[in-house]
Amino acid sequence: MNQIRQTSPLAITSLVSGILGWTLLPFIGTIVAIITGHMARSEIRRSNGRLEGDGLAVAGLVLGWTSVALLVIGLVVVFAFLGGLAWLATLHG
Repeated sequence: MNQIRQTSPLAITSLVSGILGWTLLPFIGTIVAIITGHMARSEIRRSNGRLEGDGLAVAGLVLGWTSVALLVIGLVVVFAFLGGLAWLATLHG
């Protein structure tokens, strides 16, 4: 008997939030993408084949975590640069 598969709404939410995290809602979209992405993957695994959308959830997670990684790298670069400037100022001051 064929079973009708439904796409997980959490997976769709994760992908849409991940896109919004890169465009209109940088912080909120990123957090929602990560949380709903993990929730969707868990929900899909527990559904015994009734839900699909793991690729959507993974895409949302990739968008979310990439945004977080770039934010952290950006902060490190800014603080390293400004810290370096402060160190140079103390040498010549």
